[in-house]
Amino acid sequence: MLSGKQKSYLRSEAHHLQPIFQIGKGGLTDQIIKQIEDALEARELIKVSILQNCEEDKDEIASKLQDSNIEVVQVIGKILVLYKESKEKKRIVLP
Repeated sequence: MLSGKQKSYLRSEAHHLQPIFQIGKGGLTDQIIKQIEDALEARELIKVSILQNCEEDKDEIASKLQDSNIEVVQVIGKILVLYKESKEKKRIVLP
């Protein structure tokens, strides 16, 4: 679990990022979760955009991702900021 200070740091790191995944009509599938986990292994910090036509609520999606041991750093409108410490390519040093 991240502390408030760590979340604040990650938010500032994520500020300039563009969303690299879009969750649409199909909702959050296992395949998308796998792709998100692979991207997090490579980058540690990513943004995911939830499209207008997504039938799942953003809070449902956030809780599903947290069940997969992915930290939801922030939810801004329809954008989720996600973090997971990389096993091999650790780049972000948390305060």
